[in-house]
Amino acid sequence: MIAGTPHTTDEKAERVRADFPLLATRTSKGKPLVYLDSAATSQKPRSVIDTVSSYYERYNANIHRGVYEIAERATEAYEAARKRVAAFFNAASTDEIVFTRNATESINLVCYTWGFENLHAGDAILLTRLEHHSNIVPWQLLAAKTGAELRFLELDGQGRVVLDDLERKLQGVKLVALTHVSNTLGTIVPLEQIVPAAHAAGAVVLADGAQAAPHLRVDVRALDVDFYAASGHKMLAPTGIGALFGKRALLEAMPPFLAGGDMIRRVTFERTTYNELPWKFEAGTSNISGAIGLGAAVDYLQTLDMTWVREHEVALTSYALERLAAVPHLTLYGPKQAQERGGVAAFTMGDVHPHDLASILDAEGVCVRAGHHCTMPLHELLGLTATARASFYVYNTFADVDALIEALEKAARIFKL
Repeated sequence: MIAGTPHTTDEKAERVRADFPLLATRTSKGKPLVYLDSAATSQKPRSVIDTVSSYYERYNANIHRGVYEIAERATEAYEAARKRVAAFFNAASTDEIVFTRNATESINLVCYTWGFENLHAGDAILLTRLEHHSNIVPWQLLAAKTGAELRFLELDGQGRVVLDDLERKLQGVKLVALTHVSNTLGTIVPLEQIVPAAHAAGAVVLADGAQAAPHLRVDVRALDVDFYAASGHKMLAPTGIGALFGKRALLEAMPPFLAGGDMIRRVTFERTTYNELPWKFEAGTSNISGAIGLGAAVDYLQTLDMTWVREHEVALTSYALERLAAVPHLTLYGPKQAQERGGVAAFTMGDVHPHDLASILDAEGVCVRAGHHCTMPLHELLGLTATARASFYVYNTFADVDALIEALEKAARIFKL
């Protein structure tokens, strides 16, 4: 470890690591597992695994309709999870939290309900050049069908959003949809500057929080966003569960996204009366175990303290950026300062294809992502087809960074760089 690296967050991370069973395993080659792909999906702590297992073992039943004991228990646990998620994001009420499959579905829900009701020819939608495909493609579809225009906030040489022309870009904009933290460059987008300007211009703001919610203290009321999308599997919860925060007035005015059971209050052959919030947007049998698991995940994060989560990430990312910058032939992308980015480090090494690089690292037990990370337009903007990406979370330590560097140095020798 280099001199001056904070030790306190690492000591806690070592204790946290023990809560994650998978991280104690070894690869098929006998290597210790070094998991550096949390931007794709996080590992799950024992408390979440046990909570989901307990649901299936002790009170597996459908929710909201059964009057027998285990059905009522399942309903209570599901709605208690919603309360936990609402508290985690500081929503004004549980009515403002809709359970979805993931951030992608949350964004599409807003697109196909609020978007198609409110966007017309001559209107504009403002995005950034950082966006994940899930926050580009829905708006492209919406623009194609309504005649709305897509605009983009540009980036500087470090991948930070340029705000010099924000006021001009906002003219005629009805919706601003932007990532809170980039999944590729790690850039933290300054919502505290953009949201007030967007509202002053008469625009509604949706933030893609898939990469922010796991790592930052997100207060939707302080941010004053109108919609906020999150994916549970990136924040220690099971896959297939997500959440959409929406301001109550907007959600009430929006038509349902999907139709079927649970989103109705009364159905006749002639007409349907929709359910109250948030159930109006939760058609069909819900991912009950996923929601309960998400409740357990936010409980775990609250126990860790999101302030510590961020402090640990900054310390770890700062150490990683310093060590990666010293690797010969390695090029880093994104903001230079750890305070301006999430725990993500995207890089290339010489002319080695990132997939080949990731394969060598895998042989050493180091798990990183290789590809375009669902940001093909951003990679094209950077003149790249792919990057390798290491991403960190609460259970990673400085030793994991050291293992990454050792594996990269071995790759350099193999590729004769």
